Amino acid sequence: MSAIETSIAEFGWWAVLLFVVLGTYFWRGLGVLLAGHVSQDSEVFKWLSAVTYALVGALTFKLILLPIGALAQVPMTYRIMVCCICLVYMMKFKSGLSRGLILGSLLMAAYGLFLSYQST
Repeated sequence: MSAIETSIAEFGWWAVLLFVVLGTYFWRGLGVLLAGHVSQDSEVFKWLSAVTYALVGALTFKLILLPIGALAQVPMTYRIMVCCICLVYMMKFKSGLSRGLILGSLLMAAYGLFLSYQST
């Protein structure tokens, strides 16, 4: 039995939750401390921004092309169509990412409702 399994057996899932919270807030706190020392015009900040955008883009393409779970039940053509509609909406109305995400979520929910309506 590993140390993690022993800890879970002794302290339960609350210990796991506490460990995860401490781990998350440690890195957030470190980020807040370091953020004041990094200039937004520096090469380090530009590199971090590029890596962040690349990770978000890769995750988005993975969700569209190789989804898991309930999203895998949605046809790829519909997923691509929803993505294109959201991109056009964001570019045309110069809205932020959150409005595009909300529109995409609503379109996916509409598809789920449409399927449930068809099955009844």
